[in-house]
Amino acid sequence: MTITVSTDGSALGNPNGPMGWAWADHAKNAGGTPGHEHDKHGYDAGGATNGTNQIGELCAVLEALRAHPGSEPLLIESDSQYAINCSTTWVKGWKRNGWKNSQKKPVKNVELIKAIDAEISRRPGPVNFKWVKGHAGNAGNELVDELARTYASDCRSGARDGYLPIEGWQSLLNSEYAHGTDVPPDVQLVLDGKADAADLRKPETGLLPSASAESQEPTKRKQSIADLLSEPEGVPDLDFSETAGEANSSASPTASATPIAPASGSPSGLTVSGNLTFSPAPKTSPYFNGQPMPISGTIAIEGYVDGEGNLTITNVPFFRK
Repeated sequence: MTITVSTDGSALGNPNGPMGWAWADHAKNAGGTPGHEHDKHGYDAGGATNGTNQIGELCAVLEALRAHPGSEPLLIESDSQYAINCSTTWVKGWKRNGWKNSQKKPVKNVELIKAIDAEISRRPGPVNFKWVKGHAGNAGNELVDELARTYASDCRSGARDGYLPIEGWQSLLNSEYAHGTDVPPDVQLVLDGKADAADLRKPETGLLPSASAESQEPTKRKQSIADLLSEPEGVPDLDFSETAGEANSSASPTASATPIAPASGSPSGLTVSGNLTFSPAPKTSPYFNGQPMPISGTIAIEGYVDGEGNLTITNVPFFRK
């Protein structure tokens, strides 16, 4: 039976904006079954404080391969022609040319590309790739896009530490976008040759890498957007005193809002109608049950309204009541 996985990378302001990556199984609850060496969630995501969309795309492919090491055929769906070509076509010529491109220059992101090539070569089962159009309603592609953008946003706000395969850190730090990258201490130990990459923690553990896990208390970090959306109640108690979430203007056929008085100021006599899209989407939460999420709050807007009464809003913070 073929295992199908979607992958995606994201950079909020490409290049050198906060970066994210993600993969997700198409089959539900596949963790632990043959070919799936991962937990029950069926997806993983990470990112860094800066990077490029291409690095994110390659990290997603590499991590998807490592999470599915079995003999079952693996199909990776991606909207990145770059990631697919790096993994299947271009890599052959680069290996023949000593990892130099057609301009005789070193291949960019070579650490990631070599690691992907090694994973495909050692995997007992065949690996195939399929290009899908991004942002076109493909459920798997939409999900990994949300996961990658959410992690990138969490890195930007400081809610989560960077989380990349070690080859992703190497590619990023060897690129022109290395300046100012926030490298977690445990990752730096690996880069310095003082620790093994296999021992890298996921950021959710919140443990400092300088001592044994048994002797530490968890660090107190700001909750990430994904963590807040994962609360069992399905209605997270969001704190938007700092940049933690955004509301974007867009069509949303299943959501509606009731006008409420602003937190401050006097009623203007004006009313506002339209649809909003909240980011990250509730569907990125493992507790999402398919039902609309009740929510109450305000948005503060500033801009120019045209003669027809139209005002476009983008990435406006939402303040929970």
